[in-house]
Amino acid sequence: MAKIQRVLRRKNMLMDQRKLDAAKTALGVPTETAAVDAALDLVVFRAEVFRSLDALAAAGGLGTIEPLRRIG
Repeated sequence: MAKIQRVLRRKNMLMDQRKLDAAKTALGVPTETAAVDAALDLVVFRAEVFRSLDALAAAGGLGTIEPLRRIG
């Protein structure tokens, strides 16, 4: 399996501190950077899951995926 190289870049963003604190707690990570990184991992994973479900439905493998709520 090929190893994926990470490219880290410094970012300066305005963020809702309450959301960041809540994400840090929910994800069980020690830093704000780790919270943002883990949250982005979850967003990317969610998109991959929906793409896979769409492909499965298109192949006739699912009756419907309508009960799944998609945001954004």
